[in-house]
Amino acid sequence: MSFWENFWDIFWWFFTACVFFAYLFGVFAIIGDLFRDHKLNGWWKAVWIFFLCFMPFVSLLVYLAARGDGMAERSIERARRDQEEADSYIRRVSSASPTEEIARAKALLDAGTISADEFARIKNRALV
Repeated sequence: MSFWENFWDIFWWFFTACVFFAYLFGVFAIIGDLFRDHKLNGWWKAVWIFFLCFMPFVSLLVYLAARGDGMAERSIERARRDQEEADSYIRRVSSASPTEEIARAKALLDAGTISADEFARIKNRALV
């Protein structure tokens, strides 16, 4: 009988594969959190890495129980900081400075593309 002929063998194979990938995700999340935590001493980081290598499932569960709250806080802080950096970058590249905007409007006014009233509206909007 072939492996692929039995439904439960296939189910068990997929289940163990999912558990293995979830475990790998947890290990890499913990390693990333260890090196992101600046309050933790380097020796404690080495101890956690040692136990993750030699007692993987137990140390993964202990780490999540002991330091899970701090892990969540660091993750939230990092996401907030990344969002602020992205927002500031978008603001910096998307909007021109008021001086540049008024200079462009003045060039359009001199070329006759816009009227004096439109130039005044653009100037007021840029200065607000």
